[in-house]
Amino acid sequence: MLNWYMFNFQDTNSYIMTLMTYFHDFIMMILFMIMIFIIYIMLWFFLNKFINRQIMHNQLLELIWTLIPMLILVFMAIPSLKILYMVEEIINPFMTLNILGHQWYWSYEYVDFKNLLFDSFMIQDNFIDLGNYRLLEVDNHLIIPYNMNIRFLVSSVDVIHSWAISSLGIKVDATPGRVNQIMSNLNRVGIFYGQCSEICGLNHSFMPIVLESTNLLFFFNWVKNFE
Repeated sequence: MLNWYMFNFQDTNSYIMTLMTYFHDFIMMILFMIMIFIIYIMLWFFLNKFINRQIMHNQLLELIWTLIPMLILVFMAIPSLKILYMVEEIINPFMTLNILGHQWYWSYEYVDFKNLLFDSFMIQDNFIDLGNYRLLEVDNHLIIPYNMNIRFLVSSVDVIHSWAISSLGIKVDATPGRVNQIMSNLNRVGIFYGQCSEICGLNHSFMPIVLESTNLLFFFNWVKNFE
């Protein structure tokens, strides 16, 4: 059975990813119109036996088909730059998470809460419960409250990894000796899956990410009962 995710993006769970999706659709519309126009011009030249020299050697036309693509690129760049700046912006984070990549699992530390840190390993096939996603389920979910600004500090202890969750529009390289940061604000509750998107070694495909978005009360109860 075909899934809609095979042909499109996952349902967004952040404002940034929503903007990225709209921008993608906007660019695809422009590219589709350009493709139709180019196909029309190619067919026109191919089917026309008589080609006027005024068309083939016309400085005004050359100026037009040089300037119009430049204007189209500027038209496309403006919303793109807005999204890039918003991705890098850190605004009053509610809390900060340290994320460390290992070969081949993730470690999470809640900086604002004492002794709240754990490792997250993929669950092997012989231990996975019925109904869970094979190669995507982990033993410890990353739990964060929704509708709050969360800052992620991402690094690695061995090789380059990449912490990526498609529905949040997040893809951050985890580089040894360097800390990259990004902020996200989740729109809704739910469980969202991601994977390391950097070829980091033999078991690269076996270090998934599971993020659980909850309300604030559930999050504080989880923190209180964390052992």
